[in-house]
Amino acid sequence: MHQDSIMRAEKKQTIIGRSAKLQEIVRTTDLIAGTDVPVLIIGDTGTGKDLFAYRIHQKSLRKQRPFVKLNCSSLNASLTAKDADSVIFGVQLGTKKNSFAGANNDTQGLIAKARSGTLFFDNIDELPLELQAKLLHFIETGEIQASGFSAPQKYDVRVIVATHENLTKAVEANVFREDLYYRLNVIPLELPALQERENDIILLIEHFFKEYVREKRLAAPTFSKTALKQLMQYNWPGNIRELKNFSERMFILFSAREIDLANLPQEIRCHSKSETRQESPFILPASGIKLESVEVDLMLQALDKTSGNKSQAARLLGLTRDTFLYRLKKYSL
Repeated sequence: MHQDSIMRAEKKQTIIGRSAKLQEIVRTTDLIAGTDVPVLIIGDTGTGKDLFAYRIHQKSLRKQRPFVKLNCSSLNASLTAKDADSVIFGVQLGTKKNSFAGANNDTQGLIAKARSGTLFFDNIDELPLELQAKLLHFIETGEIQASGFSAPQKYDVRVIVATHENLTKAVEANVFREDLYYRLNVIPLELPALQERENDIILLIEHFFKEYVREKRLAAPTFSKTALKQLMQYNWPGNIRELKNFSERMFILFSAREIDLANLPQEIRCHSKSETRQESPFILPASGIKLESVEVDLMLQALDKTSGNKSQAARLLGLTRDTFLYRLKKYSL
């Protein structure tokens, strides 16, 4: 694989949405952008983790410096451990002949290319285990030992990582270093799935349609009320990525026409929320409850199960860390 296809700068893009969950994450993102601590972005595939990483860069003092992205899955898929090491940490000219296509005996790894800027590791869970120790050392000291160099080199680079996997389970399975996990988990950002942002679905479709009008010079289609209702009910397992592909398909097939329920793809047309609704684990007693008391009790249980780890406790309750901290403060816990 050509090295330039492993590292690329992101185009400027906008985070679209007005839902409360999304706006809470955006506020947190902008708050931490001015710091230099590592950031762990957690979210399902297609939720826009790369957009949030780029927003952190653009809102930081490093915005005029490089933003470099590495998809760690490409390392496992195509490179040997030595070549993957060279891609990230560099290699001295003439010390070895790189085996991967397009290497060109470049002495600079991605860390050097991101000098004074931001290095974004997507799919961090797929970073080869032998490179995780070197990454941890770099985050803690700012130093790297490139192959062939007699002395370490120092670089000022901010590290952002993202994953759709449960890193806690990866640690338990001994495929991800525990010390690296805790060093990366300083400020976790947990992105909501699109089905948790129901009110943003139509807003996003309108945004994509405006882009396609400019690109394809065609008139945008419209949706009937029944079609819109069905789009809101669908759970969008592929999240924003699936929604964007759907929008482009509808735009091309039904330009300047109305899209009715019968025109929607079968998986969307035939979906109902009852298909994914699970039986409630809690039955409301006839005498009723005090909801605040139940909430406090569940929060305390979550803290107990996670030995006081607030980020993990928030995940057990399906909350973002900021929301969980707000409720702890609200109840003086």
